[in-house]
Amino acid sequence: MASLLYVCVRPERGAAEAEHASFQRALGVAELDQLDLVADPLSDEVLDRHDGFVIGGSPFNVTDAVKTPLQQRVESDLERIAARSLAGETAAFFTCFGIGIVTRMLGGALTLAHPESTRATEIRTTDAAFADPVFGPSAPLLSVFTAHKESAAAVPPGATLLATNEACPVQAYRVGERLYATQFHPEPSPQDFADRMTFYRNNGYFDAAEFGAVEAEILAAQDVGGEDLLRRFALTFG
Repeated sequence: MASLLYVCVRPERGAAEAEHASFQRALGVAELDQLDLVADPLSDEVLDRHDGFVIGGSPFNVTDAVKTPLQQRVESDLERIAARSLAGETAAFFTCFGIGIVTRMLGGALTLAHPESTRATEIRTTDAAFADPVFGPSAPLLSVFTAHKESAAAVPPGATLLATNEACPVQAYRVGERLYATQFHPEPSPQDFADRMTFYRNNGYFDAAEFGAVEAEILAAQDVGGEDLLRRFALTFG
């Protein structure tokens, strides 16, 4: 069985390739298998072959009023990964768009009331996070990158809140022992995140007229700690 699989849900090819490289570096693995879910459906063979899954971000939103057949299929495939993880048969780390998939699956609500622009922000771990193998060593504070429009309105049923802040109360949670979901992006370095901005400068995550200032702020970010979470996820479940 192969260890970890990066699941791409970005239609933008350049952004997808860069995100794969970011995850590979952050996880600390020499090679990282990948599945472009935008191009290829999730097969049973791929689902069975991996110990763990890391799911990247996407310009899709679970709250989108109109969804293409592609987006509907992508969401369905991500639910299959989450269901397998909830059953304890694999481990999964969902990021950004993915936390919406898991929240909906658990019967939780999503909201547009807590958006975060493209930036580095500080989050606080909860008391429950201290004993968690992935989040515990990063307690009580860490800096991460955000860029999202929707979020969980509250911790969904059955989940354990691991991290929060005032801007977005549900920053990360765990379900069972093997499913993690974060609203933030744990994998990019400051340069990675600045490069990603070029693909989404007109998607409403920041004022396109302020691109230079936002980019400079991202590049100046210090001690961003999301990569440590992924490294520990890989060591624990890979």
